[in-house]
Amino acid sequence: MINAPKTIRENLRFLCAEIDGQLIQLEAFFKEPTAATARRIMDRAGYAHNLKSRILAACVQQMAGARKNDRKHLTLRSLEFVATDLQRIANLVRQSLRHAERIETFVTLEPERYPAIVSRVRQGVARIEDALLSRDSEKAIEIGQLQNKIEADYRKLFKAYTRDMRNPDRLPADIANSLLVASEFQRMGESLRAISEALISANIGQAVNFERYFALQSLMSDLDTASDDVTIETIAETRSGSSISAIKDKKTEMVTAVFKDGDKSKVKEERQGVKSWHSIYPGLAPKILSYRKRDQSAALLIEHLPGLTFEHIVLNEGDALRKQALASLSRTLKDVWKQTRTAEPADLGSMQQLGKRLGDVRRVHPEFKETGIHFAGETLPSLDALITEAADREARVTAPFSVYIHGDFNVDNIIYDPGENRIHFVDLHRSRYMDYVQDVSVFMVSNYRLQVLDRETRRRISDVSLAFYKSVRAFARKQGDDTFEYRLALGLARSFATSTRFILDKSHARRMWLRARYLIEQALACPPGAEARFRLQMKEIFVD
Repeated sequence: MINAPKTIRENLRFLCAEIDGQLIQLEAFFKEPTAATARRIMDRAGYAHNLKSRILAACVQQMAGARKNDRKHLTLRSLEFVATDLQRIANLVRQSLRHAERIETFVTLEPERYPAIVSRVRQGVARIEDALLSRDSEKAIEIGQLQNKIEADYRKLFKAYTRDMRNPDRLPADIANSLLVASEFQRMGESLRAISEALISANIGQAVNFERYFALQSLMSDLDTASDDVTIETIAETRSGSSISAIKDKKTEMVTAVFKDGDKSKVKEERQGVKSWHSIYPGLAPKILSYRKRDQSAALLIEHLPGLTFEHIVLNEGDALRKQALASLSRTLKDVWKQTRTAEPADLGSMQQLGKRLGDVRRVHPEFKETGIHFAGETLPSLDALITEAADREARVTAPFSVYIHGDFNVDNIIYDPGENRIHFVDLHRSRYMDYVQDVSVFMVSNYRLQVLDRETRRRISDVSLAFYKSVRAFARKQGDDTFEYRLALGLARSFATSTRFILDKSHARRMWLRARYLIEQALACPPGAEARFRLQMKEIFVD
């Protein structure tokens, strides 16, 4: 059995029995709708609630001694979800009964259809303990698959009731309450599916839904590895909703592959990005081991890349390794940019990007909504007005060439392998031909926004940003890119401002916001036509 304390197992058994008993009474009500049967159901409202509360209290007590990401913690969380959805079914039983009691002409409900649906729900509840005891994900899946049958039953009832709306002998209120009864059973099916997913999650050691589980099983067959021989550990969840997990060999604890799943369009973009990098610059992106799509979701199994993320290196490693990694990154980027350079001019469009994201920023930081700034008797323009003005200037200052860029060049998307002295890129769904300043500004600000605020760490972050800037500036000069620093000012302004939506520390977010304004003001102060002579005071920007 899933490793859970005896008191939780026993109360879960009692809860399943209680729910089954209430479902039996509901089935009896549909066959013979009496007040006595209805009262027996209503009088038991507190029993399921008390049992669920005991399970949740025991789980909380047990989790106090468990690490958040270990197997025991996940098991207890899964048992919490199972108990909560079981009690939800009890609530839905009572709610459906309330709707049914309001029906004046009971035949409108077509009550003869409901015992079969109740039986499906009872089947699901009855299988929960066996699925727990056996740790059999296939049995857990069977519980969730009952939702499809209940959903089909609901659609038939919905069609029948809406057809009855045209029958003058049917009372509208009776039809409305019949639809509500059917809807409560539809929700019971959803609860069974949620219980199924919780059981599967406990079995495989990671929170999954149905789509994710089937994708993982399919990809495991391509890897020629049984799911019982591996453990799955979440390593990231992207802001676009994708989940990224490490697939580890149970015996060796070695990571064998990386599993990424999510919305089909996002995963498809990632796959296309990886394929593009393989054709443009082989060896930089990981290999795709397998790809599967199902309905509106998709999943990738990706080669595991050895090494450390640049974020880890900046925050945790010594000066020697940090300088080595930065040198390798600079060398790799310059080589990529030279090999992919085209004569097509590139628009950065950073002010347009910033304008579109101001709403998201201000939902997190409403204090950044400016109508104007009053200082020493003067009224300064709002940031919105500055962005509009800067967008017009930026449109007239294009990069003299295009290169293939990463597109989301944050420090956690760059991996450095010290053994091979090689750089790798991950999370490549935004890769495209573009102004390389896009990647430069994102990388520099993703260093600055790291929320470690002790003086020594901030010094290291500043050193990395300044060294990277000097390296790229040297590249720009060799390539004859005269307006590099002007475009970089606006790119940095965009990245500083938009990144505040990920920062809850008000002081740190304000420092970034003020830097964005300062950079835009500096760019606008440059006379039109003099952009090639514009120079950034980088120490003022990156040294706290």
